[in-house]
Amino acid sequence: MSDRVVTRFAPSPTGYLHVGGARTALFCWLWARKAGGTFILRIEDTDRKRNTPTAIGQVINDLRWLGLNWDEGPEIGGPNGPYLQSQRKNIYDKYTKKLLDEGKAYYCFETESELEALRKQAEAQNKGFVYQRPDHFPSEQDGNMARAEGRPVTIRFAVPHDETIVVSDIVRGEITFSPAEIGDFIIQKSDGFPTYNFACVVDDYLMKITHVIRGQEHLNNTPAQQLLWQALFGDAPLPKYAHMSVTVSDTGGKLSKRERPKALRQNIASQDITVAVEPLTIKAELRRPQIVLEELAEVGNLKPEELQSFIKGKTTPDMPSIDAMAEYIGVHLPEINIVNFFRSGYLPETMVNFLALLGWNPGDNREVMTVSELIESFDLSRLTKSNSLFDRQKLIAFNTEHIRIMPEDKLLEHFRNYLKAINSPVLAADDEMLLRIIRLCEGARTLADIERKSRFLFLNDEAVQYDDKAVKKVLLKGDGIEVLQVIREKLAVMEDLSEQTIEDMLRSLAEERGVGLGKVAQPLRVAICGTTISLPIFDSVQMLGKERTLTRIDLILDKLK
Repeated sequence: MSDRVVTRFAPSPTGYLHVGGARTALFCWLWARKAGGTFILRIEDTDRKRNTPTAIGQVINDLRWLGLNWDEGPEIGGPNGPYLQSQRKNIYDKYTKKLLDEGKAYYCFETESELEALRKQAEAQNKGFVYQRPDHFPSEQDGNMARAEGRPVTIRFAVPHDETIVVSDIVRGEITFSPAEIGDFIIQKSDGFPTYNFACVVDDYLMKITHVIRGQEHLNNTPAQQLLWQALFGDAPLPKYAHMSVTVSDTGGKLSKRERPKALRQNIASQDITVAVEPLTIKAELRRPQIVLEELAEVGNLKPEELQSFIKGKTTPDMPSIDAMAEYIGVHLPEINIVNFFRSGYLPETMVNFLALLGWNPGDNREVMTVSELIESFDLSRLTKSNSLFDRQKLIAFNTEHIRIMPEDKLLEHFRNYLKAINSPVLAADDEMLLRIIRLCEGARTLADIERKSRFLFLNDEAVQYDDKAVKKVLLKGDGIEVLQVIREKLAVMEDLSEQTIEDMLRSLAEERGVGLGKVAQPLRVAICGTTISLPIFDSVQMLGKERTLTRIDLILDKLK
């Protein structure tokens, strides 16, 4: 094996890029960059039943957004292609035949029901199920005959039973496994495609992978992969393994992609559901829409019975359906996939920094670090055995700091890309206006915060949506409407509408009425923005302009008559 470090990230396109997968990709990328080596992206798409059509493109987009550029892989090619396992079947067939010819693998013909009966038999005897190797291996002709009879034909690896398997791991030291616990396992499925364990071993060898860095959940795959490696490639040096610690959610348990569907299911269950196909109605007091089953199913590209199955917890649709339904009913789901964090307004630099510290540390007290600092400091010897906590409050703090320290031109680029992704009306602003908005949002936690505070400027006056709680608290309670009427009169006669003149007018009015500035500023804010959160009020009025400010005041006063 070459002395040059070669790492690989090998996702299965069965869904979006989860933060756990992103951490794996990041650690592989950091180690390759630190060592001046090669980082390979390989798509393990041999499970044709579970593959999602859009997943490969989303994984590639997410990795590019994070800045984890690969040296070989999809879209750029390389000397070890193709980089989609579904396109490498002829390669795997060659190595499967090698094992069959050498008596290290054999054909099997059991149906799923027959295997299930054997499992139940072992369970009844309080034994773990281990496939029993036949005394005589079936021939290729036997396999062809079974296939002609319509039986599923698979190929199993004959696990050597002569010695204990020792896995040497950078993080966990030496771990021993008994071959009797593994049993002969399938290396080629009945559809002719290889299993994960077999394909990744062949590819790791051919692509000259020197380091396999992955999650702790893959540790139990390693002994089988080592046995395959030795059966296929003899004394060729094994890759060095590093199995990272588990990341635990701040809500308890392992961080899981199931958190988003679970949160949506719980939210739907807590609301009113009707099966009548009718326009959504608004409850006057709660201002919460009824969920019309057929409409929600249509939004999620599901049949009504499929939605019912999801609500009952029997099935889970693909993530695009989950996201579409959540957006439709206005519920925020916990971010799990990288695209979720992007659409929630996190910076890629934040995500790289935060993920790098899940199961690794630089050996000092640094936390907020640039990508170049991470590369310089990264070393596999500093990977930790203990579980890491996905602390969302800490992530918010990291993002706030990265927004603060980022050069304006780079932050502007990120903000504009974010606006495009969510199709925000703020996208209509030119760079000068966007930079002003960014500067006015000093201390913003996310790009979403900046967008929310400024979107009122780019809406049609009639399209402003008023938050019921804000209207009741600020305008309908106390003298809010009277204050707003006075402000309207004063604004109407002002010729110079600058931040300073607006501030002078509002402070003077507050002093006249013997109240704090907020008591006069908030009614104006709710009138022009629809909520109590916006850009600084003096700038908000100046940027909106006199005529539009007066129009919005008139609109809300008319609504509240």
